[in-house]
Amino acid sequence: MKRAAVLLLLPLAACSTPTPAAAPPNPPSQPPVTASALSRPSSAAPPELPSSSLPVAPSPTRTAAAGRTATAAPVPPPVTSSGALCHPRAVPGGVLPDAACTPGTANPDVTQATIGSTICRAGYTATIRPPASYTDALKRQQIVAYGYPDTDPRGYEEDHLIALELGGAPSDQRNLWPEPAHLPNPKDKVENVLRQRVCAGSLTLAEAQQRIATDWTTAAR
Repeated sequence: MKRAAVLLLLPLAACSTPTPAAAPPNPPSQPPVTASALSRPSSAAPPELPSSSLPVAPSPTRTAAAGRTATAAPVPPPVTSSGALCHPRAVPGGVLPDAACTPGTANPDVTQATIGSTICRAGYTATIRPPASYTDALKRQQIVAYGYPDTDPRGYEEDHLIALELGGAPSDQRNLWPEPAHLPNPKDKVENVLRQRVCAGSLTLAEAQQRIATDWTTAAR
């Protein structure tokens, strides 16, 4: 009989309702987020572009994966306008560079007195043109500095704002910029017209340089 009573009690125990676990305490209330908190400026200073002068060869670095050697990207040059990146200017006749980043600089060896032995002499520009290794590296850096969304260097011509044939500085970064490429480049025709006028004596060298640096799209008018 005792064994039968124990067996009878087992089903009853299985059907009993379990006691629910105690609910966790409510989390402490958080203060509401105010509009002033959202608009409060961060105390961290914005990063500054690193100082750099002429383009330098990328330096090798070690990667975490299998200790392989990778090539670091070139550092953009410090071509800034009031702390902001350079901005090209769209005008009806084409695109102009940022006037603060690329104001245009002249070659001091080319003056009104020396045009006969420099820009008006056939083949002169080939003797002073910087190597492609220099301009290609600078172009990659300036594409970043100018903030172009398309960073493929093939889409840009590293242009001398004051052309070499008008006495522009060959390697000065302030006279070079990544001009969106067009074939043929309409700026080349303007440069040729101005050079012809300078060499013919109908336009001074200084005036031609000032026109091309200000707005090449209207310089030949």
